[in-house]
Amino acid sequence: MTQEESWKAIQDVAYLAACVVNGTAPDTQRVKDMDLKQLYPVAKRHLLSSITAFGLEAAGKQDARFSQAKAKAIRKVALLDAEMANLFEKLDEAGIWHMPLKGTVLQQYYPKYGMREMSDHDILFDATRAADVKAIMEDLGFSTESYNKGNHDIYHKEPVVNFEMHRELFGAGSKKQLRDYYHNVEERLVKGADFARRFTPEDFYIYMIAHEYKHFAGGGTGLRSLLDTYVLERKLGSSLNRDYIRRELDKLGLTEFEAKNRALSLHLFGGVPLTEEEQGMLSYVLSSGAYGTMHNHVENEITEKGRFGYFLSRLTLPKEMMEQQFPVLKKAPALYPFFWVFRLLRGFFANHKVFMYQLKAVIRRKKQ
Repeated sequence: MTQEESWKAIQDVAYLAACVVNGTAPDTQRVKDMDLKQLYPVAKRHLLSSITAFGLEAAGKQDARFSQAKAKAIRKVALLDAEMANLFEKLDEAGIWHMPLKGTVLQQYYPKYGMREMSDHDILFDATRAADVKAIMEDLGFSTESYNKGNHDIYHKEPVVNFEMHRELFGAGSKKQLRDYYHNVEERLVKGADFARRFTPEDFYIYMIAHEYKHFAGGGTGLRSLLDTYVLERKLGSSLNRDYIRRELDKLGLTEFEAKNRALSLHLFGGVPLTEEEQGMLSYVLSSGAYGTMHNHVENEITEKGRFGYFLSRLTLPKEMMEQQFPVLKKAPALYPFFWVFRLLRGFFANHKVFMYQLKAVIRRKKQ
């Protein structure tokens, strides 16, 4: 696919998604002229296959791959939601507070069920009860994929059900201002029935901006994240307390990012021509896919920390992350230098391609 063809496919995916969330009928002639063979990989990369299928169907156009993607998305969300209902019942019985996060909440703002594709469900819970949650998950038939190795534990249940159970919203690898702001997040939560918790609409919006920034400044985001912002703005925008949001974003240093990100999403899906700056921001977003790229992540880190700072950050992880990977360090901190070297060697042998990419990126920056 040429660059021109790729850009047209991206515009077509964005157009169909905009028609769906805005409740407008797609132009049948424009849809007829779309090359679905080029459209599908773009939509899939940005996790927009299902909503694109809804758009195509609204224009009377059928395609087996898109129809299958839509059916799979609806089935997966249904399985995730059913398991989440069972989990919340068990958590309530055990007296463990809990709160759905990110797309798990956002999906309800889309016009129809299954329009927003889901990889997993993210749940924040009382971190002091992590062992109890693990027992509950395993009792519900989940296998433990990762436990006590970061800010969230990962559980899987066949065929396609994945849960990320968050002990905290931002882990040791996140920006300090994000970690500090959300350190005692339970104090910000609103109590619901039993042990359910939720953000106020304003705090949910702020959290979504913070989460999107984390990915944007790391490996990047994708087109779906801009659509999420647009949908959230359409559903909640007019009722939000903007003064409160602005004050809190100032604390996080995200005021400028939020303004640019919101403007880009409103213009892109609202049919407004993009400025040159917005086109540049969109190009970066589109280069990332749904979950960012190694290239963007490395380049952003080197830009922020410098070559030596980046190398040092890869060698010496924050204390919390080192202790999560190597629990022995909690009792024997003198072993830190040994494990720094061990991590370096392990990275070389276990993830040789990633290791060499990072090394070449540092050398490349030196030559620039």
